[in-house]
Parts: sequence; structure tokens; C-alpha cells
Amino acid sequence: MNTPVIGLIPAGGMATRLGPLPCSKELLPVGSFQTPDGLRPRPVITYLLAQWQRAGIGQALIVVRPGKWDIPAYLGDGSAFGPRLAYLTVHEPHGAAYTLATALPFIQDRTVVLGLPDVILAPDDVYATLLSHHSTAQPDLTLGLFPCTHPQSADMVALAADSCRVTAIEIKPAQTDLQWTWMAAIWEPTVTTLLGEVVAADRTARTQRQTCPELHIGAVFQAAIARGLRVEGVTFADGRALDIGTPAGWEAAAHFTG
Repeated sequence: MNTPVIGLIPAGGMATRLGPLPCSKELLPVGSFQTPDGLRPRPVITYLLAQWQRAGIGQALIVVRPGKWDIPAYLGDGSAFGPRLAYLTVHEPHGAAYTLATALPFIQDRTVVLGLPDVILAPDDVYATLLSHHSTAQPDLTLGLFPCTHPQSADMVALAADSCRVTAIEIKPAQTDLQWTWMAAIWEPTVTTLLGEVVAADRTARTQRQTCPELHIGAVFQAAIARGLRVEGVTFADGRALDIGTPAGWEAAAHFTG
């Protein structure tokens, strides 16, 4: 890992699974901050930013869709929460891969750390651990893997029996024996280039078909495996991934103390 590191946060979703919300889901309060004036509600995205700060990630891009201006209004330049932040807007509502591709002109020569802003990961050193592995092993793509009991709504990851090599990704399988899902990622410019190619091909396909499914980030990772890029997974067997973007996750968040 010889290129500068930058964080990348996709925040272009509609949050339809949670129904009408008073704010962007990335700002929904989970737990609390301790301030000199007492406890204050803690927006979910700040857990990610704090973990990035601990991992030494100093800069990040947040990609929002038009209308989610409360995110930059609250976070500002990021100095109060961790990494320095800049913002981009996505205008193609075709899935999270398109959201990430909005940042292509700004990340082509960077090591990219992907963070999901509506997911709280434990332990707190997840990103520090992933960066250490990525720097030492130097794969094209490193995935942070967590136990998953609801594969029908997740990207399930297969590992080689005798190594950390990722051999396949199944997107929302109806049935599977796989146990791990990815919840964080780090990649090199080889994967950024592939991201652009996958989105460009999907964009062309959309001109030829009336309906197309959303393009998931997992599809890009699948393409990396098919291309022969080196993809590795770091497992957090005792870790926790709380996704507040789902009704079940939001219910669990009601009991989260931070």
C-alpha cells in the first residue's frame, strides 16, 4: 500500500425500508455523546468517523443524493468528528455502485477505505486492523467480514479453506451455507478502475433494457474475483455489525448504549 489513503462513504440511499424519516438515516441518533453540557444524541455516522480517526484516516469523501443536505449541514468539514470531509452528489439512482463511481475522478490514485454510514461495527479497531492487514499483505481488495444470520439481505462471502482468500460473493442468496458478510472494505486503484468499468457496462445495459436491478457494490467485488484480482477477507468472529438501515437493525439500536 504505497498510495495515499482516503475514506469513501456512500450516502445516496432513499432509506425506504425504514419508512418516512425526519432526517437522513445517516443522522439518526443511536446512543449518545458525552459533552461538557451533558449527554447529547449521537448520529450513527459519527461511529464510523471516530473509528476512521483512530485508524489514522485523515480525509474522506461523502457522496449524497440531492435533498440530503442535512448531512453536510451537520458534519461540516468534519473537524469536529475526525477526518476532514468533502462532499459529492450522485445523480444516477441505480444503486450504491453508481454512488461510489461519482467519486472516480477524485480517488483514482488513492487507497480507498469504504465505510457504510448506517452500520456500527465492533470492535472499535476494525479499520485499524483492516488497514494493517492491507498494508502488510498488499492485496487488491481487503474485506472486513462479520458473522451473518440473514443471508437473504446480505452479500455473503466464501473463503478458501486454508487461507483468507475470497473465492466468491453471493448477493442476497435465497439459500446458502456461507456464514460471513462483508461490512467494510479497502482497495487499491486496480479496483477503482474496475468500478468504473462495471458501472459503465451497466449504464450501457440500461439503454438496451426497460428495467434493470440496482447495481450493488458486491457486484464490483464479484468482478474483481472474476478478473483475477487478489481479494482477501479479515474475519471478526466475535465482532458485531449493527445495520440501522433495516427495521430489525433499528429495533436493536433502541437498546444500543454506545
